[in-house]
Amino acid sequence: MPDAHLPADGTPADAVPRPRAARQRLYVNIDHVATVRQARRGAEPDPVEAALRCEAAGADGITAHLREDRRHVQDADVEGIARRIGTVLNLEMACTAEMLGIALRLAPHQVTLVPERRAEITTEGGLNLAADPDGLERAVAEMKRAGIRVSLFIDPDAQAVRRSAELGADAVELHTGTYAHHPSDPAPLAALDRASALAARLGLAAHAGHGLTVANVGPVAAIPEQEELNIGHSIVSRALFVGLEAAVREIRAAMDAARR
Repeated sequence: MPDAHLPADGTPADAVPRPRAARQRLYVNIDHVATVRQARRGAEPDPVEAALRCEAAGADGITAHLREDRRHVQDADVEGIARRIGTVLNLEMACTAEMLGIALRLAPHQVTLVPERRAEITTEGGLNLAADPDGLERAVAEMKRAGIRVSLFIDPDAQAVRRSAELGADAVELHTGTYAHHPSDPAPLAALDRASALAARLGLAAHAGHGLTVANVGPVAAIPEQEELNIGHSIVSRALFVGLEAAVREIRAAMDAARR
C-alpha cells in the first residue's frame, strides 16, 4: 500500500507544490455566548447580537452547533442568525433526521456534521465514518441536492480524509484538539499538515478547529491549504476582558500574521 502521506507517484511530500488558500476565513463559533445565557435560562447575552458584533469585527462567517440536547444554542438562535447575519452560517449538527430537517428548512451556507455524545462536555474527536457510512452518504447527498455545502468534522487521519472524499463531502474540518492540548509535541501539528495537504489533493477544502487560541493558532493558520478556521471558546473567553469585537480582531490578526 502506498504511503498515506505521499502522492500516488511516490514523490516526496516536500517536493510537491503546496496550493495556498487565498484569504483564510475566520468563522466565529457563538455557542458559548449561549452557554452563558443558559446558565440563567434568560435572554442575555443574545447569541444573535454576538454574531452581528463578530461580523462587524471582521468574522467571515458564524458557526453555531445546535445540539440534540439544546444545552447551549437553541432553535430560535440559529433561526435568528440565519435571518439576520450578512455573512454566512455554518451549522454544526449531528447526522440525525431531526437535524437534517432543520438544515433543509434553514438552508445555511454550510453544514458541518459532527459527532455527539450526551456525556461529553464538548466535542472530543472526529466523526466515526465507519459507524453508519450509508446514512452518512445519504445525508451528504441530501444536503448537496439542497445546495448546502457539506463539511465533515474528522480527526487528522489519512483514512478519514480519503473516506470523506468518497462520501462526497465538500470539505473536512480537522479536529485540532490533540494539537491544542499537547503544544510541545510536534506530532499533532505534523498530522494536521499532512491531512490538509491530502485533503487539497483529493479536491476537499481543508478547515480546522477546536481549542485554537491567539497563542496557538499561528502554526495551524500557516498550513498552506487551510482555508477556514472555526474558533469560539477562546474568543468568548477573551471577550470577558477586552470585549467581543477586540477578541475577534486579535485572533484575526494572529491568523493573518501567520499567513504572512
